Amino acid sequence: MVKIRLARIGRTHTPAYRIVVSDSRRTPHAESLAQLGSYDPLSGACSIDEVEVLKWLNNGAIPSDSVKTLLKDKGIYKKYIDAKLAAKKATKEAK
Repeated sequence: MVKIRLARIGRTHTPAYRIVVSDSRRTPHAESLAQLGSYDPLSGACSIDEVEVLKWLNNGAIPSDSVKTLLKDKGIYKKYIDAKLAAKKATKEAK
């Protein structure tokens, strides 16, 4: 299963995270499939590549709870859900 999750980088007492796509059977520090952004919890700065995130979500990647919160704060997760509902509605109308 493919997941979007946080991989910790940074020094002791100075955490920073990368938002990565990885296989759930591997550790978060293992080689990732893609890097989608970064998050600094001390300053609250978060940079996310919206196009890549939406691509991975549409391909079936599952975000972790913490990543889902970050995506909701940026409004990316709402765009994903709206697009998913619109596609479902379009298939119902086509039938």
